Amino acid sequence: MDIRKRIGWNVRRLRKEREITQEDFATDSGFDRGYISGVERGVRNPSILVLERIANALGADVAELLDIAKAEKFSKASRR
Repeated sequence: MDIRKRIGWNVRRLRKEREITQEDFATDSGFDRGYISGVERGVRNPSILVLERIANALGADVAELLDIAKAEKFSKASRR
């Protein structure tokens, strides 16, 4: 799985677990909703500093955004 897709799936997973809309998350984290959408779709290449801001806004560790097993599990469950 491409690293950008992995990060995107994990951002989406964590956001959904916390029951936060994409728009509310973007507002709360200080990012544009279109940018967050691009990160979640794996078309953006966020810097490590952006990943840190996203992780902090989600109350997670940056390492959790890189977890391949959780990303793959969530992506498969979402496609059903």
